[in-house]
Amino acid sequence: MSRRRVVVTGMGVISAIGLDKEHFWNNLITGKSGISAIERFDTTDFPSRIAAEIKDFNPNDYIAKKDARRMDRFVQYACAAALTAIEDSGLKSNIKQFRNRTGVVIGSGIGGIETFEEQYNKMLNKGPGFISPFFIPMMIANMASGQVAIMLGVTGPNSCTVTACASATHAIGDAFRIIQNDKADIMITGGSEAAITAMAIGGFCAMKALSTHNEEPEKACRPFDLNREGFVMGEGAGVLILEELEHALERGAIPYAEIIGFGSSADAVHMVQPDIEGRGAAAAIRHAIIDAGIEPTQVNYVNAHGTGTQLNDQMETKAIKDVFGKHSYNLAVSSIKAATGHTLGAAGAIELIATVMSLKEQIIPPTLNLEEPDPLCDLDYVPLQARKADLRIAISDSLGFGGHNAAVVVQRMS
Repeated sequence: MSRRRVVVTGMGVISAIGLDKEHFWNNLITGKSGISAIERFDTTDFPSRIAAEIKDFNPNDYIAKKDARRMDRFVQYACAAALTAIEDSGLKSNIKQFRNRTGVVIGSGIGGIETFEEQYNKMLNKGPGFISPFFIPMMIANMASGQVAIMLGVTGPNSCTVTACASATHAIGDAFRIIQNDKADIMITGGSEAAITAMAIGGFCAMKALSTHNEEPEKACRPFDLNREGFVMGEGAGVLILEELEHALERGAIPYAEIIGFGSSADAVHMVQPDIEGRGAAAAIRHAIIDAGIEPTQVNYVNAHGTGTQLNDQMETKAIKDVFGKHSYNLAVSSIKAATGHTLGAAGAIELIATVMSLKEQIIPPTLNLEEPDPLCDLDYVPLQARKADLRIAISDSLGFGGHNAAVVVQRMS
């Protein structure tokens, strides 16, 4: 039996380099970084004092004030990205027509940590009687999916993935399968994160995972560079509208790209360190290629996880070489995290949107700050400047704490 084909018909982004797809993409390919000094809280005692903070977001531009007050920031971001994605897809006026066959899967690695901190401080300073009755429903990670469904009135399959930095890619994979298996015709999917808080930054500092290059924030994240020394936290949301191909064409939609494969795996090695040989990451990418029914040599571009940490970038390079062999040196590979920061559970969705835009516009976004290549990272990482290219098939992969790996294969529409 032939599988139902799944296409991308809408995309919405909330990020430090743009609050919509157009600004995000233009800033990405022109090399703008969203990383700067943290303004949200006093960072005096923190080793890392920088992040890709979203500083011009007003939830009331998207959500009624009363509703926004009852949402953690990560839910606000998800709702805003979903609304812009729905509008981009041309479904804004008639989404309820398809409500029973429209579902939502949105991942988050951490969920409402800002709400948790605020309410914990209230309890410490004033007592448990001052905890908000909205504390729990604001905090839990599934509330992004829940609130998007409530906001849009869609009643199809609804769930949430929590697989650290692979959360959004797993969410997209789940949504892809739901449509393939004829359980829905439209899926609203992606990831959202808002973890630029004192506890979250402090926790990652304690792990020594973050860059401490505070003097030049925009230079701090250096994927695949010899002098990389940690990732930089980001925040935001990416939401894609996936749709069964014939359903999309019948309503007059013009798809951006087709999702043709998904793969996932586990390292089964360590809580936070990846398998240094890249076996788990390679397995996820290989499974996605097999699922797509293509040969590795047909892939033109890999949008890499590329965190700018020592272990990730070496390991990911090994994984790409393992899967693609000699073809790995013909591939273009790039990481956008030096622009967006590492948005944790939202990263896979934001990066897949960048990948889809690469296919549409035939431009590869650059790996910023790659000035001195690491000899152990010797692939073509598209350093410093965007590049025009003939792109047909691309892969976006995501790798998370706990050894979670996921990859999506996308193809340009003919």
